[in-house]
Amino acid sequence: MGETLKVTAKDGATISAYKASPSGKPKGAMVVLQEIFGVNHHIRSVTDRYAAQGYVSIAPALFDRVGKGIELAYTQDDVTKGADIRSKTKLDATLADIEAAVKAVASAGPVGVVGYCWGGTLAYASACRLSGIKAAVGYYGGGIAAMLDEKPKVPVMLHFGEKDKHISMDDVNKIKKAFPSMPVYVYDADHGFNCDERGSHDKPSAEVALKRTLAFFDEHLR
Repeated sequence: MGETLKVTAKDGATISAYKASPSGKPKGAMVVLQEIFGVNHHIRSVTDRYAAQGYVSIAPALFDRVGKGIELAYTQDDVTKGADIRSKTKLDATLADIEAAVKAVASAGPVGVVGYCWGGTLAYASACRLSGIKAAVGYYGGGIAAMLDEKPKVPVMLHFGEKDKHISMDDVNKIKKAFPSMPVYVYDADHGFNCDERGSHDKPSAEVALKRTLAFFDEHLR
């Protein structure tokens, strides 16, 4: 279903991206933003899943500016490696890469952005700073609470786990207070609950979150 291609950002940097297309006429496009583990098997499967829902879907390799072809697993060593790589990225450059991915699929129709972990924070940042997208969904984005002085320009939905040791409920409540009308859901789950390749995977929470996410995009990607 998928293919690997190249996209070029406005500053001339070229990165790879995984793209998956639906079997029929697309109803829009989806940009899938990675965790700190690169565009690995899980992120490709998520991208395939959105393609199966009717979206031309693309996952830009947001680590490519630091190192090409980085794919990590979910061991503690890889968590450490991923965090180190992420620390070497720059938000403006990363957003330029996301913008390039948005443009690469824009011909398919309205574009949404969905992100996980680091990608959850980037989805929120994209909603605040980028043009060309209609809606964004962030899963357990730990950096969002520090960005509340920036207001999204498009509808945003957020998902968090109540048992997340990386994101406090104080931070989640700050987000709710800053944007009372924004749908912010909390699940009886840990960080990474959407990923079926992690020990913290929680299938019931992931299924409910996905149902809400798909309904949200159906409403706003028109």
